[in-house]
Amino acid sequence: MAVDPRQVLAGFLTISMFAMLGNMIKRDHFDSIEVSIQETSVVQFDALKAEEKSVTQVSTESSPELKPCWAKPVPNAVVIARYLGAILVIPDIRGNEVGQRRNFEDMYDADNFTARLTGVIEVVRELPAEVTTENPAVIRVPNRVSEDFIKNNIQPVFRTKSYLRLATFFPSINLKASGKPNTDLDSTACLAMFGSLVMKQEILEVVDRMVERLRTLSRNTGSQFIAIDIRVDVLEKKSCREKSNGRKPCYTAVEIRDFLRKVGFNADNTIYLTETWWHESLNPFKEVFPKTYTKDDLIPAEKKGHFLQSGGAELQRALDFQICSKSDVFVPAISGLFYGNVAGKRITWGRTQILVPSQVPSSSPTASNFISPYVSKKNHVAYSCFC
Repeated sequence: MAVDPRQVLAGFLTISMFAMLGNMIKRDHFDSIEVSIQETSVVQFDALKAEEKSVTQVSTESSPELKPCWAKPVPNAVVIARYLGAILVIPDIRGNEVGQRRNFEDMYDADNFTARLTGVIEVVRELPAEVTTENPAVIRVPNRVSEDFIKNNIQPVFRTKSYLRLATFFPSINLKASGKPNTDLDSTACLAMFGSLVMKQEILEVVDRMVERLRTLSRNTGSQFIAIDIRVDVLEKKSCREKSNGRKPCYTAVEIRDFLRKVGFNADNTIYLTETWWHESLNPFKEVFPKTYTKDDLIPAEKKGHFLQSGGAELQRALDFQICSKSDVFVPAISGLFYGNVAGKRITWGRTQILVPSQVPSSSPTASNFISPYVSKKNHVAYSCFC
C-alpha cells in the first residue's frame, strides 16, 4: 500500500546507555538527590501528518519475578503520534558523537518492536523518499510529556507544518515511581521502558557466553559474581568530582575497593567492571580483588573485532547493561541513567541485590545496609509498572 508522504511519523533514536523509548526515563543520584552529571540521552523523532485512524554474601534469595500490570499503551513518541494521528517509522540509533549512527536492527529486534506496537499505531520501516528532502520543524519535548503539552505545544505546529522533529530531553534525573499506571501516558512509560525494546539475538548470545564464564569462575570458589559500573573516562570529568549537597555522585576504583572489603567481600569474589580495557588506575583494585575482569578479558575472540572496534560504544554499553542486569550483585560506582535502567531491569527479574556505595563507618555493617533505595523503599518506576 502506498504511503502518503504527508501521513508519516519518522523516528530517529539517539541513545547513550540505552536511553529507552519512553517518557519517564530519568537519572537518579544514589540517594535520590539530583546530580549534574551530563550523559547525552536524547530521543529524536520526525513526524508528518497521518491519515485519521483509529555480598559478604548478599542474600542469594531473589524476589519473585514481577508481571506487567499496565494496559497496552504507546511509547513516548508514539503517544504523540497516536494523539496527532501518525505512522511511526522505525528509528535509526545515533551515538554520542556527531555522525555516529547505526540501523535499529543492528542492536534491537525490529520484528518484536513492531509486534509490540501492533494495534497501538502503524509502524513502517523507512521514511518515504518523497519527504526526505523536506526540513522538519523541531520541537523539544520533555520526557514527562503530557496531553496538555501535546495539545498546547505540538498540535498547533503540526496543523501548519506537517513534518515535525520531536527531540525528547531529560530535564530531571529521577526514576522514582508515582503509583500504579492509571492513564495512557503512565502505561506508555511502562511499555517503553520494559516492553518494546529487545536486544538483537547476536548481542544476547555474546552476553550469555560472558556471563557463563563469570559464573563458572564464581562457582569454582563458591562466591558471588559482582558487576560494577565504573568507567575511568567518566570519573575524570569535573561533574563526577564535585559533590552535590555534600554527597558523592561517583566513586573511584579505590573507594569501591574499600567499600566492598569493609562490607565483607574478599579475593574469592569474581568481579566484572564495565571499563572496556584495563586501565592502570584499576591496579589497586585488582590487588585486593584479583578475579576482576573487563570486556576485553571476556568477549569471545571471534567477537572482539565487532564489539570492541572504534565507534562501538553503544554495543559495549549494550553488553554492560545485560551483564549488570544478570549479575548476582550490582554496584553502581557512577550515579545516572545507566544505574536507574539496570535497577529497573533487575527489579522486574527479581534480582534486587543492588548495593549503593558509601563511606563505611568504622563499625562492621553488612552489605544489606547499603541496598539501593530503589529496592529498599520500592520507589523505582518498575514497581509501578509491575505487580
